Amino acid sequence: MVFDQASNSWAGQSYEEIVQTADRDGSVVVVPVGSVEQHGHHMPVATDTILVNAVATLGAQRASDDPVLVTPPVWTGNSPHHMPFGGTISVGVHGLLDLLERVADTVLDSGFDALVFLNGHGGNAATIDDATSTVGDTHPTTEVLALTYFELAKEFINEVRESDLVGIAHAGEFETSLMLHLEPDLVDTEALEGTPLDEPYDRANEDLLERGPLSVYRTFDEYSAGGAIGNPHLATVEKGERIFDTLGNEFADLLANIYEQTT
Repeated sequence: MVFDQASNSWAGQSYEEIVQTADRDGSVVVVPVGSVEQHGHHMPVATDTILVNAVATLGAQRASDDPVLVTPPVWTGNSPHHMPFGGTISVGVHGLLDLLERVADTVLDSGFDALVFLNGHGGNAATIDDATSTVGDTHPTTEVLALTYFELAKEFINEVRESDLVGIAHAGEFETSLMLHLEPDLVDTEALEGTPLDEPYDRANEDLLERGPLSVYRTFDEYSAGGAIGNPHLATVEKGERIFDTLGNEFADLLANIYEQTT
């Protein structure tokens, strides 16, 4: 992989450039956290990692006047519910928490004023919240925050989506549209298949962005024979471009807010 040294990529910088960025007032480091897990018949197992890394990078580029760097993504997470399909690599709750704490400890050793865990997989969310607490506790002078990137779509997604509720749960209209825009060669449009989410508890999750108060554990094969939940047939490049552009703006706005809070 070739990294653009003029970008906000941690991996594309020399160590001196990283330390110089960290030394600036209001410096922010973003750690994207994804997963490697099945995404139906039509998308690659690295979908969550690809998407969260892209959103993190776009937001950082649009906040280019501020000292922001994006680390290489943490590519594995907590995905035991996807294991029945094969292809999944999961480190579990304790493995992910330990990994994030170790990454944060070493990243912050360079001197950044703030760290953001940007999450790309729903199964990581609770563990990343825990990591925010534990890392914040051990680094009291650093602003430590966490966000799941697709939560930024709540305010605008109804202006874009065509599917009804349960149409964007997993590898559905939302993620497939983003992948069609960002990595079209990795989407097999002849293999599009999705199952509407059918969760019997009415207080549980109803959709990607409709998170009910009730947590329920099920393996994904209980929901879908093919692994995708939602309606990927409604995905388009145009929707993906619009969603991605707006997510980038939303994340850039958050980064600007963090900069203001730390200067």
